[in-house]
Amino acid sequence: MTRRELIDFCLTFPAAYEDYPFDTVADENATTVMRHRGNKKSFALIMRHAAELCLNLKCSPIEGDFLRRAFKSIVPGWHMNKIHWISVVMGGDVPDDLTKALVGQSYDLIKPKLRRKARAK
Repeated sequence: MTRRELIDFCLTFPAAYEDYPFDTVADENATTVMRHRGNKKSFALIMRHAAELCLNLKCSPIEGDFLRRAFKSIVPGWHMNKIHWISVVMGGDVPDDLTKALVGQSYDLIKPKLRRKARAK
């Protein structure tokens, strides 16, 4: 997947938007932070690291450990909490459908939780 394809896929999630907090210009080398409008939490960071396109995603600790062992292109989250974040080096051994599923899981982990009254309705 290309950088633009990753951004476009992330924007398919409800209330998702792209942010550029570290760069003044949104170019190919800018770090794109994908966030949820409801709480401003990030669920994906799309960036270049060591000339590679990388995707940082939130992940459960157990699943993150499993994925790092199973795929050479999944490493501890670069510049993030190494327990709760993973980095997917794009163009490696991770299939696109798995990458999309991991983006969805990351989104689910950060989206605002419904309050008890709202859940009851």
